[in-house]
Amino acid sequence: MKQIHRIKRRVSRQIFVGDVAIGGDAPISVQSMTNTDTCDVDSTISQILSLEKAGADMVRVSIPTMEAAEAFKKIKKSVSLPLITDIHFDYKIALKVAEYGSDCLRINPGNIGKEDRVREVVASAKDNGIPIRVGVNAGSLEKDLQKKYTEPTPEAMVESAFRHIDILNRLNFDNFKVSLKASEVFMTVFAYRQLASQIDNPLHLGITEAGSFRSGTVKSSIGMGMLLTEGIGDTIRVSLASDPVNEVKVGFDILKSLHLRQKGVNLIACPSCSRQQFDVISSVGLIEEKLSHIKTPLTVSIIGCVVNGPGEAKTSDIGITGGGKNTHQVYISGLAAHRLVDKNIVDHVVELVENYVQKINESKSFEEETQLTA
Repeated sequence: MKQIHRIKRRVSRQIFVGDVAIGGDAPISVQSMTNTDTCDVDSTISQILSLEKAGADMVRVSIPTMEAAEAFKKIKKSVSLPLITDIHFDYKIALKVAEYGSDCLRINPGNIGKEDRVREVVASAKDNGIPIRVGVNAGSLEKDLQKKYTEPTPEAMVESAFRHIDILNRLNFDNFKVSLKASEVFMTVFAYRQLASQIDNPLHLGITEAGSFRSGTVKSSIGMGMLLTEGIGDTIRVSLASDPVNEVKVGFDILKSLHLRQKGVNLIACPSCSRQQFDVISSVGLIEEKLSHIKTPLTVSIIGCVVNGPGEAKTSDIGITGGGKNTHQVYISGLAAHRLVDKNIVDHVVELVENYVQKINESKSFEEETQLTA
C-alpha cells in the first residue's frame, strides 16, 4: 500500500457546535451555508437536508431580520444537523435565535453596539452553551482600519480580529472560533498564519467569495490547502457561487487529498488518451454519481490502459484497467481478481464497490457483537 504522509495539526482548544467537536483532536469538519430565503421555511429545510445527505457536518443560516429568526425556530425543529446562525449588528436577533436553539452564533461582538449589549449576548451564549464565531472579512473592515492601512491587509484583518477577541476575553468567554477571510488567496493565508501563532482557539478556514464552481474550487483548494498542510484549520467552508452541495463535496475532496479526513470514495482516474480501451471520462462521471451515497472510505481506480493501471489498482480497494478487445482486468484489495469481458464497466464497478462496503460493514458488526459478548 502507498505510504501516507500525516500532517501534524496545530494544537487548538476544543469547542462544540451542537454535537460536533471543533478543534483539539477532532476531525476537521466541513460546513456550508444555505442560500435560500430563510423566511421560506420549506425551501431552507429542503436545502439543509440536501447538505446533510452530501455529508455536511453543520450548516450556517443567515438571520437578517426578526422574521427570519421566527422562521429559524421552525427550521431548527425540523432538522438534526447543527445550525450556525449568521447575525450582523442586531443583538436582539442573536438573543432570539439563542433562545430558539442556535448551535453557534456567528456575530462580531464589536459590531453590535454598547458593552451592555455585548454582555447580554455573551451571557446568553454562556447560559445556552453556545459558541461564538468571530468572523473577519477583508471586504468589511472597520472604517478606521481602512483609513489606517489604506487597503485590506493581513495585518488589518488580524487587528480587527483581536478587537473582537479582546472583548470576549474581558468577559471571560473563551468558547469561540475565529475566521479571517479574503477573496485574495495570499492575504487570507498570511492573516491565518499570523493569528494561528497568537491564539489557541479553533480556526474556521475559507477563501470568501471565491467565485464560480471552477475558479472558486481552485482558489479554495490552493488557499486552504496551503494552510491545512501547515496544520492550520479546524473547520472549513468552500465558498462557491454554486449549489451549496458542491461546497460540501469539494470540501471533503480537499481533506481527502491531504489525508486529513476519509469519507466516501476516493476516485482515481486517468485523464484518458488514445491508449484508453474504454471511455474513461464518461465512465468516471457515472461511477462518481452512482457512488455518491457511499460514506465508507475506500479508493477506486479507473484507468483506461495497462501502462499505469496495474500500479494504481494494486494500491486501491477496487481497480480496473483497460486490457484491449473489450477485456479489462479487475483488481480487488490490490490483487488481480478477474477479467471483465463485454460487460457494462460502470454497473460492474458500482456492484463491486457496494459488495465491498457491505462486507466491511458486516465485519464491523461482527467485531462489535464479539466485543459485547466477550
